[in-house]
Amino acid sequence: MKIPKRIIEILKEGGVGVLPTDTIYGLVGSALNKKTVERIYKVRKREKRKPFIILISGISDLKIFGIKLKPFQKSLIKKFWPGPYSLIFECKNKKFAYLHRSKKSLAFRIPKAKWLRKFLKEVGPLVAPSANLAGMPFAKSAKEARRYFKAKVDFYFDAGRIDKKPSTLIDIRRKEIKILRG
Repeated sequence: MKIPKRIIEILKEGGVGVLPTDTIYGLVGSALNKKTVERIYKVRKREKRKPFIILISGISDLKIFGIKLKPFQKSLIKKFWPGPYSLIFECKNKKFAYLHRSKKSLAFRIPKAKWLRKFLKEVGPLVAPSANLAGMPFAKSAKEARRYFKAKVDFYFDAGRIDKKPSTLIDIRRKEIKILRG
């Protein structure tokens, strides 16, 4: 899939939009831009204490967030990534409090789709909650997302209907992993 250059520019400038991922449509924006993240909370009407999942292009992106991998985590990562699994790591860095919302942990996902990893390499890590208003069903198309957000976002990238489920959310902060969303 080829993402238009204008969408790349919008995201780099701090914009927000709807984009297909390899699982479902996401409401995306730069994870490294605090204003962008706050805008997504507002547009999505999401509870302020709930952190977003962050899409990254590769394991090396974890360093941006100060994530130090433990040996057991390194072997788990190989089992789950790339793929539809969002993994939770400790992140006590106060610089990213706007992302972890005082939880001192963040969830990351490396998508299976090569086009999306290539795109993430170009635009950087993206927060990517499902494209819906809090508590509502997630959008399965750009048209459905438009019903939720109308002109409150900067772009909609339509890749047709996606009939998949959200990523599995797994806490791997300790050796005993917990599946929080299956």
